[in-house]
Amino acid sequence: MTTLDDPKVATLLARLHTAARGDARHFLRAAPSMALAFIRGGAPLEALKPYLKEAFIPVEPDAGRFLYVAARAIGARRIVEFGTSFGVSTIYLAAAVRDNGGGEVIGTELEPSKRERALANLAEAGLADCVDVRLGDAMETLARDVAEPIDLLFLDGWKELYVEILELLTPRLRPGALVLADNVRTFKKTLAPFVARVRSGHGFASTTLPFTSGLEVAVRIGDEI
Repeated sequence: MTTLDDPKVATLLARLHTAARGDARHFLRAAPSMALAFIRGGAPLEALKPYLKEAFIPVEPDAGRFLYVAARAIGARRIVEFGTSFGVSTIYLAAAVRDNGGGEVIGTELEPSKRERALANLAEAGLADCVDVRLGDAMETLARDVAEPIDLLFLDGWKELYVEILELLTPRLRPGALVLADNVRTFKKTLAPFVARVRSGHGFASTTLPFTSGLEVAVRIGDEI
């Protein structure tokens, strides 16, 4: 039996995914502000920010299962996650680390209330000992005290920062490390530079998996192809 099959973990994940269906109301509330920002030539995503404090914005259940399977497949013992939110994806990743024999998931979250709820969810899942969720700007929290090598990097935070986070952590990724990036279809235009980077022929081989939001899967293969 895997950690994901543990009744307390499975029940918790089902409850969190059900609760996340309520995210739609936050996006509906944000729609007028985002539309106005677009009309004025501003950044719609910036207008969305104030409405996200209570939004889960988790991976889909099948994508979460893929995170677990991918981490198990490469024997990941050190995982970095950009964008912890309420800790749904973190549970999948921490379960993989636990089942791989132990290790650590280093998460990062900008919103204090979200971090607290993520920690509570991880404690309920019995996985708190596998996770370090850092509070603050990821460009600062992930710039220090992240031991090498990183086996897997999961990007699911603020979309404009994907490339910057990737460049920050690429030197610490081991050969064969995976970089998984969510929402490359949902935010196709915003994440086009990231997709171009991992498909540039320098250091990564990459493809998009057909989850609804679009999950980019890149493998670290060195400085050059």
